[in-house]
Amino acid sequence: MDWRGVNFDWNHARAFLVTAQEGSLSAAARVLGVAQPTLGRQVRALEQELDVALFERYGRGLELTPTGISLLDHVRSMADAANQLSLQAAGQNEAVAGRVRVSATDSMAAYLLPSILRDLRAAYPKITVELLATNTLSDLRRREADIALRAAEPTQPDLIARRLKDFHAYLYATPEYLRQRRTGNSIADLVDCEFIGFDDNTELLKQFNARGLAIGSDHFCVATENHTVHWELVKAGMGVGITMSAIGDAEPGVVRACDDFQPYVGSLWLVSHRELRHTRRVKAVFGFLAGRLTA
Repeated sequence: MDWRGVNFDWNHARAFLVTAQEGSLSAAARVLGVAQPTLGRQVRALEQELDVALFERYGRGLELTPTGISLLDHVRSMADAANQLSLQAAGQNEAVAGRVRVSATDSMAAYLLPSILRDLRAAYPKITVELLATNTLSDLRRREADIALRAAEPTQPDLIARRLKDFHAYLYATPEYLRQRRTGNSIADLVDCEFIGFDDNTELLKQFNARGLAIGSDHFCVATENHTVHWELVKAGMGVGITMSAIGDAEPGVVRACDDFQPYVGSLWLVSHRELRHTRRVKAVFGFLAGRLTA
């Protein structure tokens, strides 16, 4: 290989890739944790190094040029190779110390994990956990997280997963709200109640209707994509909402909204990349979380 022909800086190529993926310099700068002017200089430096135009600039917006589009897959391949190198190297690390990034839904991060992470810190004081509260699946193959707590079984062959336990989700509301809105304790008595929804309630309504709760989209008084906000609205007496029993039954300010609701049943999974499971700090956190979440 003629190494003299490689005349660009990888950091500049990374800046180009993330900017193309995020659609703007400001968004890419946030992802990479650098200042926007710094990122802009890196992208311009790559254009100068390769002697090509990668983006057309329209005001504050960016659009890939044909050359930029043609080079994007090559840079993605470089990023994948860099991630694999990082994964392999991290897998050889023998220290039970350092940072471990854990991804979980916002409600799990807020209501299930705090006490567990407190005890984890006591057991492994040299491990620092970075908790990502997101309802978007983190890409473990690209090191967006080292460990993920999910409500769905992963399908990628290079990931390993441990099924923790089943969870049951019920309907909840404050006692005061239910006294004002319903006349009995059955699911049929909830038809005059208002519900807290999510950003897309299609599947939720399907599940409700299948369980005998005959409501439509007009029954939702507010919707939010954030599950923690959903639960806080329920606690505030806004209406009826749904959450797993480990969260709902632990909240003294709410009760189950009816006695005959057939719960939604799902499974919790703990997931990590196969390479990272050989890293002692990741293995320690994985095992600790698995033990506490199955208890």
